[in-house]
Amino acid sequence: MKLIKLSLVATIVLSYGLSISLSADEAKPKRTLQGNMNEVYNTLPSSANDVGEAFTNGMFYGRLRTNIFAWDWENNANGDNKAFGLGGSLIYKTAPLSGLSATAGFYYANSPFDSLREEDADVGIVKSGKDTFSRYDVSTDGDWHMAVLAQAYIQYDISKTSFKFGRQFFESALTASNDTKMIPNAFEGLSVESKDLKDTTLKGAYLTTQKLRDHTTFHDVLTFKDSSANSWNNNDDSGVHKGLSYVNFRAAGEDTDHELIIAALSNKYIKNLKLDFTYTAVPDVVSSAIAELNYKIDLGSGYSLTPGFRYIEQLDNGGGDIGGASLGGGLGRDKNPSTLLGYKDRYTLDSSAWMARLVLNKDALKVLIGYSDVADEADLVAPWRGFPTGGYTRAMAQLNWIANTKSTMGEVTYDFGKAQILKGFKAMGRYVIQNFDESKQAAGAQADMSVVHIDLVQQLTPQLDAKVRFATVDADNRTNGVDKDSYNEYRFEINYLF
Repeated sequence: MKLIKLSLVATIVLSYGLSISLSADEAKPKRTLQGNMNEVYNTLPSSANDVGEAFTNGMFYGRLRTNIFAWDWENNANGDNKAFGLGGSLIYKTAPLSGLSATAGFYYANSPFDSLREEDADVGIVKSGKDTFSRYDVSTDGDWHMAVLAQAYIQYDISKTSFKFGRQFFESALTASNDTKMIPNAFEGLSVESKDLKDTTLKGAYLTTQKLRDHTTFHDVLTFKDSSANSWNNNDDSGVHKGLSYVNFRAAGEDTDHELIIAALSNKYIKNLKLDFTYTAVPDVVSSAIAELNYKIDLGSGYSLTPGFRYIEQLDNGGGDIGGASLGGGLGRDKNPSTLLGYKDRYTLDSSAWMARLVLNKDALKVLIGYSDVADEADLVAPWRGFPTGGYTRAMAQLNWIANTKSTMGEVTYDFGKAQILKGFKAMGRYVIQNFDESKQAAGAQADMSVVHIDLVQQLTPQLDAKVRFATVDADNRTNGVDKDSYNEYRFEINYLF
């Protein structure tokens, strides 16, 4: 029944989107969306000769979008849930004047229909659809809309180097805008990107605050809960470390305001070889170094095979004594567990992970096989919407970087448009087996499971696309004999760029 209702709503929205697009210009739009929903700017403002031209030559970029979510648990006691978002964004970029420019991006989302969302008191049970609204705003004042100035930065370009200061997106191994819902994940701070060195991209950032997708204000990059112990008014990402909380930092005599420092290098100097290195740190708490290499092998007849390898080393810089080894927070200094909840060392964040993949490409076809293995030490800390296992074994809505977790993934993507079979249509399917450590279920680890995830995307015009996403999770019972992890998930999304 839920699927029927969802399909009915999706049909209505799609019909509305098609009516908008009937007169759409088939020319290449000012922006396009990548598969991960990151925006690519095809047209940027031309240079200005004076301050007046910096504004008159500036450009606006608009977007209308809607998202529908339905989550159906196998165990009804978990609480089936739904969500709906309607909104968009308006971004303005000034024309560069002597290398200096500015960008402002306003984002809006609302959930105006009671029948397509949960009651105010039930926002806590909403899973993937929670980013269509702010749980904190709904729970405190019943406000279902979000209005955010998520981008507001000054940019200076010299040669092939760009500096940005203010509210911005920053893409790296563990940080991402992750714009798959209504309003992207954003940061405040200073960043730099340089391509002055041959075949090399250097990036760095000093970020002081973060705004997760379901927040209307910027907050700390790491601290869980605020001074009033509200779980939804600080970093409440699904990957947040709940032991690194406001009360635990205070009890340890530590600051609750943190900075996120990132340095990254990407090099393609050797033909067909791509090397990446990323250092990420929250000073005096935790840091990580990530090394990755991908080497493309030409197999002939249009085929290529790319082996890839990623290694992550996470270092405890003081956070282990505060929050403990588990993301669930059960080993934090404010808890009194009678056991180590399946972990070998309570007060540490030292850990590591490795993963490998093979990617086969030919024209419209892409096939990926991946494997990841997280050391039986601490869980990996990454509440910034960049996923440690992304591109190797992570499936939609999954968190598989808990200690002693081993995952295997097979993925097939086919571009029917590129194959000249169906214009603008693309399909992706993945199957993931996730083996969690049963002894860590008391700390919040899930049961072993298999995940099937399917994406269907139709580019209706250069400006308009529609996407259907489906996932089904078949999990074992927990050690207490109860199935807490099996579910079906449905998503429908429309984006219109102008």
